[in-house]
Amino acid sequence: MINCAKKGRIEGGPKDTIPPVFVKAEPANYTTNFDGERIRIYFDEYIKLKDFQKQLIISPPLKNTIISPQGTASKYINIAILDTLEANTTYVFNFGQSIQDNNEGNPYSYFKYIMSTGSFIDSLTVKGEIKSALSQFPDNFVTVMLYEIDSTYTDSIIYKENPRYVTNTLDSLTTFELSNLREGTYAIAALKDEDANFTFQPKKDKIAFIKEHITVPTDSSYVLTLFNEEIPVSTSRPRHTGAGKITFGVQGAIDSVRLEMISKVDETVVSTLSRKRNKDTLDYFFKPVIKPDSLLFVATGPSLRDTLTVKMRTLPADTLVINKLTKATLDLKQPFELGSSIPITEVDTTLISVVRQDSISVPFTIDTDAFTKTTRVRFETAENEAYTIQMLPEALTDFAGNKSDTLSYKVRTKEYIDYGDLNFTIANANEFPYIVQLVTEKEEVVQERFTNGQTDFTFNILAPGKYLVRLIKDANGNQRYDSGDYLKRQQPEAVIYYPKVIDIRAGWLPTEVFTLTSK
Repeated sequence: MINCAKKGRIEGGPKDTIPPVFVKAEPANYTTNFDGERIRIYFDEYIKLKDFQKQLIISPPLKNTIISPQGTASKYINIAILDTLEANTTYVFNFGQSIQDNNEGNPYSYFKYIMSTGSFIDSLTVKGEIKSALSQFPDNFVTVMLYEIDSTYTDSIIYKENPRYVTNTLDSLTTFELSNLREGTYAIAALKDEDANFTFQPKKDKIAFIKEHITVPTDSSYVLTLFNEEIPVSTSRPRHTGAGKITFGVQGAIDSVRLEMISKVDETVVSTLSRKRNKDTLDYFFKPVIKPDSLLFVATGPSLRDTLTVKMRTLPADTLVINKLTKATLDLKQPFELGSSIPITEVDTTLISVVRQDSISVPFTIDTDAFTKTTRVRFETAENEAYTIQMLPEALTDFAGNKSDTLSYKVRTKEYIDYGDLNFTIANANEFPYIVQLVTEKEEVVQERFTNGQTDFTFNILAPGKYLVRLIKDANGNQRYDSGDYLKRQQPEAVIYYPKVIDIRAGWLPTEVFTLTSK
């Protein structure tokens, strides 16, 4: 007997990998002439609803439904309908990936409960694909919507009314299918709907649309290209933020905004305009300091002309703060950059030196940019070299007359062999002009070229890493990417990605050829 027993650990058996099984619904799935206020859907085991606020899509949308269980397990889902349902309408409840068993979280994927308030179930479909205008991959959880074309339809309906039918790509698809539709003519659009309210808010949401109306039934498959609209330029109420400084909040293309003081002041007053680094804010610096109760400004820009008033206060002047923008490693052929809190307007080069590690002085030039508050020191950089940039007191003077203190910075360069280059050729190009952009895998622009006919390019001094190349068809030749505009029915400029990820290694000079396909 003492040799029969053996110590061990009780095992729970194999892991449950089977999703819940639908048992029945009350009323039954695909019920017609529905006139109730409650739906109950039963399963063979305890289930829970996970993230159903994002996963559950009801089409046509209902504003007032109560779904349970929430936070607890149950063998059924209860849907309480508080809305007044439309007559002769098929409703679809698509639960996405939200229904999971309680123990292991196995999902019952894309279960649909369908019922009709009429005598039959609508069965037509519209299918398509979601793409991104500028990025290689589209967003997830994109809402695709149909609006019925009737006597009440206008293009502006997307800003204020719910669509007739709706679906969502959820988190794993780039394709969509709107199902159980009735025959008719519709406008189709898609939103990256940040507030999940089925209405377009240009400041938050990406949008895609097809210019022409579609007719259902259809065998066509539609491509919807998501883009961010360019926000119309506007300014917010200005604030007096320092002696001789007024700050303006700006939305839209901040570089296009111009500000002019229109209050009657002494003719000796001069000003300069600067952008706060990485912020949608403009600083208007002026001197000498004046102390009226208020000042009037006019702001102008594309489709903008606004008169603004700022209340003046007694405030201390800003101090001059200098910070280094260049990292410890200075890339070859790049300038050394400094940022400042107030624009630099005067430079005394006799108080500045650039010295190599062997104590030999290096010739340099300096330029300043008041708008970006950037000072650039340019000099010929050699490989594998160390440099000291020395600025003695009062070398830099800002707009307000403040002088810099002693500044000293050290940087190093690498060897050319530490970088890679890229030869890139576009073949079969016939839709000039193009903007050719070399971007990181995060789609940050590293270098770009504009071409009206050139097809061979070299991108030099690239840090080792993985890169992508994209071509923007610059339809209007303004050398910048132009997004779309929903109300103007304008699509964004077309962007084509080279399908291969380019691996740049130190000392390498790969050659890539992008052969464009003809239409």
